Parts: sequence; structure tokens; C-alpha cells
Amino acid sequence: MTDALKRLSEEGVAIWLDDLSRKRITSGNLAELIDQQHVVGVTTNPTIFQKAISQGDGYDEQLSDLAARKVTVEEAIRMITTADVRDAADILHPVFDATGGKDGRVSIEVDPRLAHNEKATVAEAKQLAWLVDRPNTLIKIPATMAGLPAITSTIGLGISVNVTLIFSLQRYRAVMDAYLSGLEKAKERGLDLSKIHSVASFFVSRVDSEVDKRLDEIGTEEAKALRGKAAVANARLAYQAFEEVFSSDRWNALEKEGANKQRPLWASTGVKDPAYPDTMYVTELVAPNTVNTMPEATLQAVEDHGEITGNTIAGTYEQSRAVLDALEKLGISYDDVVRVLEEEGVEKFEASWNDLLKSTQAELERLAPSEG
Repeated sequence: MTDALKRLSEEGVAIWLDDLSRKRITSGNLAELIDQQHVVGVTTNPTIFQKAISQGDGYDEQLSDLAARKVTVEEAIRMITTADVRDAADILHPVFDATGGKDGRVSIEVDPRLAHNEKATVAEAKQLAWLVDRPNTLIKIPATMAGLPAITSTIGLGISVNVTLIFSLQRYRAVMDAYLSGLEKAKERGLDLSKIHSVASFFVSRVDSEVDKRLDEIGTEEAKALRGKAAVANARLAYQAFEEVFSSDRWNALEKEGANKQRPLWASTGVKDPAYPDTMYVTELVAPNTVNTMPEATLQAVEDHGEITGNTIAGTYEQSRAVLDALEKLGISYDDVVRVLEEEGVEKFEASWNDLLKSTQAELERLAPSEG
């Protein structure tokens, strides 16, 4: 067994688990991962909760109580998911304290059906922060066009945010701008900037899935040679943008007021193509001030055979830009790829949310007390 996870942490990569369930909490598994696998945060999404609630009987007692109270299915989901996030936040609280609030974080997502509604997203973010009521929560807001002003408003209220579903470099710059604008608003309100944190979830593997599909359609040797190159190149250029924005005069003025950098978080780091190394989206994206949120299978793969060789992003920008340029020359439009990925990303989370509504409704009906 290598100590690759320890090495990864030492390189400045925060290891977060991309999964949560009540069983993981009650069995002691989450505490064990924190203790032994260097896990310092947890991310959730509608797909994760849908899977957790539809498997096993871990939620039966709470669902039975909710059914007896005849709550709506939406309220039931909020009660269940916020309970899990609250418990996970309590387990991670020592990490939160030890890292001065940087890590020890648990993310919970606004209803994805609100992704194109700014006002409703902000209202939901406030409600979730109030319901979970833990300082180490991050509210997840998608980086849609409506999401950008919602991010500014939410940060401006002093609520920490995990910006999700970022695929393009242009949108990522807009996300960082929205964060800085939010900090400026918070400062105007007299809030303590040192208490506000944020990560920007830049999606990785899905970029290769979409680009590789288009390369396979082209089918030339030149196209085949570019398979599996786009996602890492895109993420590395995102880190270049992060370095630029967080060394600007605008940022320096906020940092003097105690503000925290919005770290890039590598999301969707489970490898989808078995032809690629299963640790690729971890070992190729090692740099200080980053977060890598991994499904458990990826976490175990890195622990078992991940090779951490220091910073793998520094010095790669020219080469990464060349990859994206080569794709454009083959007729693969970057703008079209990222547009498709964002649309699909929102649709997938909406579909998972609808599945979550259906499976929770079925459980409420199954556990409802018989009349009489």
C-alpha cells in the first residue's frame, strides 16, 4: 500500500469524498475515511442522494415519521438530505477547526430545477444554510448564466458556496468574478470576509467523454492521438486562470480584508473510459490550493497504486493550449462541447432530482400508517 493520499495532501490537494449516505455516517465509515484516508471534505448531489435513499433501509425510521406527519415529498427530501449533511458536518467539524475553516466542509445542492432562476436559487440557498445550520456547510449553486448573479448574492450574504457544473474556461472566469463581486458586497455589509469560503467545481472526465466521442467519429490517426487529452488540458488552463485572478490587484485588496481564495475543485474525477489509468484525473491535476473530490473507487485506486510525483500542472499551459487548438483544427468546437456539457449537466441533475422525488414518494407511501 502506497501512502499516495498522504503525499497528495502534502502537495496542497484537499481530498474530498464525492459521496454520502446515512449508512456511511452511522457505520463509522465516514469517520474512518477521515482518520485513515486523509479525507477532509464531502460533496453531495441529487444523484448521490437518490442512490442512498433508494438502497437499504437506513432512512425507514425518518421516512416513517415523515409519512405519519403527511409532509410533502419535497419537504421529506429536504429533511432527509439536510439531516445527513448536518451529521456529516459534525463528523468533519474537527477538520474544519484544524484548517481554520478551509476544509472539513460538506456540500449540499440547491434544487437543480431552479438552475435558471436567480431569485429562487438565492432563496433556496438561504433556506438550506438555515436548515443545516452548520458553519462548515457549502451550498452548491450551478454556474449557469442565472447562477452567476445568484452566486454573487449568496456570497454577499455571507453564505459559503460550492459553484458546480463548470466546464468552460470563460464561464470559470465569470464564476471567479461573481465570487469577488460577492465578497465586495459582503464587505459593504460589514461582514467578516474571513468566514466566507468557496470552491469552484470544474468538471473533468465528462469533457473527455464528449470530446472522445467526436474524435472517434472523425476516426483519423490524428484524431485518435488526441483521445483522453482534452479534459486534463482544460483543467490545467483553468488553474492558470485561477493563478491570474488570485494574484490581481482586485483580489489583493480583498485579501487584505481577510478574504479566502476560491479554490478550484476537480469534480467528476472517476475515469469513465477503461482504456485510461483509473487515477488519471487525480495524478495529472496535482497543484497547491486545489480540491479533488473523488468517488470512493477512485480514492481507493489512488491509495492502492496512485503515483504522486509533485506538481503536475506547473509548466503545462503551452502544451495544454496546443491540445485545445489541435481539437479546433479538427473541427471540434470548444464552445459547442462546453455548451452541450452544461445543458446535459443540468438535465442530468434534474432527472436525478425527479427520480429522487419518485423514489421518496414511493417510500413515504410504503411506510404510511394505515388509516383507522
